[in-house]
Amino acid sequence: MPLSEYEQRVLEEMEQQLRSDDPKLADAISGAAVRRPRNVILGTLLGLAGVGLLIAGPLTSYLVLSIIGFLAMFSGVMLAISRPKRVPAPAAEHNNVHELKRKQSGGFMSKLEDRWDHRREDNGR
Repeated sequence: MPLSEYEQRVLEEMEQQLRSDDPKLADAISGAAVRRPRNVILGTLLGLAGVGLLIAGPLTSYLVLSIIGFLAMFSGVMLAISRPKRVPAPAAEHNNVHELKRKQSGGFMSKLEDRWDHRREDNGR
């Protein structure tokens, strides 16, 4: 069942509020692909080079090569699974008058409670 226009607007406002309150949580919940293909490729190559060095260490009797190989493998995996840093929003967005009114009127939960009460009053008529 599709959402009404009012429900879509409320949902969009909630999403915007969540993004402004906790951007890391919002990104984690959004499920968007945020890994860069370049990092995955470089991480994979670094990991493969680390495997080669790990194997070459005992063959050449240089233990240092194995240690460097392990560190390269670990670094490659971390690079491949890392997510890019979030770019901060421009300052103009934070100075939005509408957002200031919302923040002054109360917190996120109080705003949700007000909407819930308003909705219950409308449905009770």
